[in-house]
Amino acid sequence: MTQVDILILSNGPGEVTTWVRPVVKALRQKFGDDRNQVRISVVLSPCSNASGKEVAIALSYPEVDRVQGAEHFWQFLLWGKTFENWDWRSRGVVVFLGGDQIFPVVIGKKLGYRTVIYAEWSARWHNWIDRFGVMKPEVTTRVPQKYAHKFTVVGDLMVEAAGVAEKSLNSNSPLAITPSLKTELIGLLPGSKAAKLAQGVPLCLATAEYVYAKRPQAKFVIPVAPTLDLQTLASFADPQKNSIAEIFGFGGASLIVPEDASSKALLKTTTGLTVELWQENPAYQLLSQCCICLTTVGANTAELGALGVPMIVLLPTQQLDAMRAWDGLPGLLANLPGVGTPFAKVINWLFLRFVRRKGLLAWPNIWAQSEIVPELMGKLQPQEIGEMVLDLLAHPEKLDDIRAKLRKIRGESGAAQKIAQIVGEEIGK
Repeated sequence: MTQVDILILSNGPGEVTTWVRPVVKALRQKFGDDRNQVRISVVLSPCSNASGKEVAIALSYPEVDRVQGAEHFWQFLLWGKTFENWDWRSRGVVVFLGGDQIFPVVIGKKLGYRTVIYAEWSARWHNWIDRFGVMKPEVTTRVPQKYAHKFTVVGDLMVEAAGVAEKSLNSNSPLAITPSLKTELIGLLPGSKAAKLAQGVPLCLATAEYVYAKRPQAKFVIPVAPTLDLQTLASFADPQKNSIAEIFGFGGASLIVPEDASSKALLKTTTGLTVELWQENPAYQLLSQCCICLTTVGANTAELGALGVPMIVLLPTQQLDAMRAWDGLPGLLANLPGVGTPFAKVINWLFLRFVRRKGLLAWPNIWAQSEIVPELMGKLQPQEIGEMVLDLLAHPEKLDDIRAKLRKIRGESGAAQKIAQIVGEEIGK
């Protein structure tokens, strides 16, 4: 095969972890590991939800050869030159996995490469893009007939999580946490950005304290986002550093890092509850052991849905100006220095007033167009969430019903392999 470059365009932490990871793995499975034949590069574009660690995450994937951060993107888009002046082979494919769909149009023209877009909800620039891999057939209904040949329904990349988890569960690698028949493992997913962590951490921990007091067989774990270090996470559990914790009546928690490297770090609350911090990523094997999870809105809900794990989705609104984790222009406005806070308050007020009525914020609920998993929004308190958790744990048939519905709507896996197949076809052209 002629030497080929595959250029992945992506942006935020969700896309890098849930889209890029399975696609680059599928590309290597299809084309092999000879870097002299097929080289995979990742270029990131700016994202309002970026954590600053996306480059490190992408570089951690063994399938990827080189990565450029978002701070150098505009130079690359305008002039076709990377910061490190990468060389480019004469043949290649640009694969869009996050950002603005105009980016592959421009970059593909500059490099003379074929272009492939993965589209969840809408597909644009039909006449300029060579191929589209779309999540659902509905995406193709608005496409002019003359471009229909460019479209292939590949499925949902988020569902790839289910396949990864099943492989992990079938492997011989033991979990550090092995729930007994009497243990009820509960996952806490408070988010990865400060905007969500400020409320999510104390609310989740206070809820865990409430549940544990009435159900001591419960065990709690936080799968730490790859973009987050333990000290930063722990700071949101400290009322001295995070004043929002007092709103939830949370007394605080301290970080315990054991000297034994084989042991897990812990958050220990003032009531004596210990919550294990799981840093292995992805945490699909751990999450699939959970009987229920408490999570914020976002990519977490898609991964849990793909794994068939029951969840309660939390969107506390005590601090409207602290909720800045929005995508697109609203996120950029809400994070502007000096003027961001007023924008954030207005954006969130509008959201609560109009969008809330639909009641479909979690990805599984969006997929099903009905509330499969509970969504709680408003001035939430640990007691009300805790009572809902206790009710579900006391009635396992309710959890079984949620699992069955999640498995029904998650769709088939294989989206990453289908995208790799499309890339192969374009390389052949």
